[in-house]
Amino acid sequence: MRVASGMELTPRDGQTFRFDAGTLCLEFLLSGALAEWEQLHTPQDLAAWIPRTRLEVRGEVRVEPADLERARRLRAAIQAMAERAASATAPVVQAAEAKTLTEFAAAPPPVPVLGPAADRGWAYPMTAAQYLSAVARDAMEVFTGPLVERVRMCGGERCLLLFLDTSRPGSRRWCSMDRCGNRQKLRTRRDRNPA
Repeated sequence: MRVASGMELTPRDGQTFRFDAGTLCLEFLLSGALAEWEQLHTPQDLAAWIPRTRLEVRGEVRVEPADLERARRLRAAIQAMAERAASATAPVVQAAEAKTLTEFAAAPPPVPVLGPAADRGWAYPMTAAQYLSAVARDAMEVFTGPLVERVRMCGGERCLLLFLDTSRPGSRRWCSMDRCGNRQKLRTRRDRNPA
């Protein structure tokens, strides 16, 4: 159950980079919170998504057909809260989203297990409902406490990636220094030294 250091993303320009959303609920937005980036078209897509996440699921995942629409509903609630948090719009959590988070968090979360060599993992099979419960519980933690002030949108031009700033000083501005951060440095250098 070691926390992964992010996901590898490949946008339309083909430049692959590593993005760490900082938390499970914001990482879930990468599954297609924006319609043009939708990755969850079938229950099998959701089953394939879950092992990619920071939970590091290594065993069987069971997804029911109804789980797909449920996942999209939870993701939409998280997207709305994250956008309000990133823009400091209050209240971050509105009544409909509170109801959604509560509904999903009520399901049992994934069950952790400890192996004979003190290796940590999960009890399998894991269900989509368990995964969504973990996501909802994480969202409750992020959006109702002091972490909400660290939800950010990348400062890059036309970049809409949302993340939790887990840096010690709380000064992270970019989705990735290898992508938007580097592009901004190049722009700044060009503006200082015009040809």
